Amino acid sequence: MAKNRTIPFGYCMQNGEITMDFTESKAVVKIFEEYLNGSSLLQIAKLMEYEKIRYTADSDHWNKNMVKRIIENEKYLGNDKYPQIIDENTFKTVNEKRVKKATSVCVISDDLQEIRNRIYCLECGHRLSRIGGNCRHEKWDCRNPDCYRLEYQLTDQMIISSVMTVLNTAIANPSLIESSGEISVYSPTADVIRKQNEISQMLDSSRVDFDRVKAEIFRLAELKYDCCTYSDNPHKTDEIKALLKKHEQLNTLDIGLFKACISRIWISHFCTIEIEFINGATIKNITERTNKNANSTECNDNSCQSTNG
Repeated sequence: MAKNRTIPFGYCMQNGEITMDFTESKAVVKIFEEYLNGSSLLQIAKLMEYEKIRYTADSDHWNKNMVKRIIENEKYLGNDKYPQIIDENTFKTVNEKRVKKATSVCVISDDLQEIRNRIYCLECGHRLSRIGGNCRHEKWDCRNPDCYRLEYQLTDQMIISSVMTVLNTAIANPSLIESSGEISVYSPTADVIRKQNEISQMLDSSRVDFDRVKAEIFRLAELKYDCCTYSDNPHKTDEIKALLKKHEQLNTLDIGLFKACISRIWISHFCTIEIEFINGATIKNITERTNKNANSTECNDNSCQSTNG
């Protein structure tokens, strides 16, 4: 295990005084130059390893945190009895750039996370992945190796806008979220009919075995129960309508309404977006795209239609 340094990288002790280490001080200057030229902390760390620069006497392993500590260390300006290695202008420029890059990283909000948890590929059914942590580069794609990539770039804002358009359409026209089907449906199978006939024959016999008939009746009840299906979709439809009735048209996404009403977002490889409500009803947001390439798309029109029935 490598030992921790007792003095900063770039310096050494000679005759009880802190002085510049020739090899390390040159590496410090190179680190600042590389960062100014656009290299990342990780790239610089790999460069130090490639050039076999030792961070400590017994280790040439580097990581981005080591590089970051060097860039932030004001001792290289000649402070606290340390000889100056970096001039003030270079130090200031590098750290302004570092701070700017650090604050430009997009933190995924809780609201966006709720949306991400409900997005699926319409082609294969797998969850879609959000690629890229920086707001300027984020896009969505299907990472299922057996599927294929989206035809267009899809961003967070495009998805959020589509969700808002669908919710506003449902607020204006609640009939679009009507679900078909009854609450309870009974469809007897051939086994049920056969068992009913068997029981009837047993009861028509001159000598009825009541214990056996009782057991068969219980068995018939089990078979009939298995033929009954229950759907709570009508109740969920009423819940959604009650929630939508309280809302005016949305100017910004109401994440509470989204979570209460929407179960999944389905996205096709041509970036058609379908919003599935908790009652199973689906509304498709139709968007026309003009640029078929990997880097940009535009929506000329936003309109919605129900895909139910």
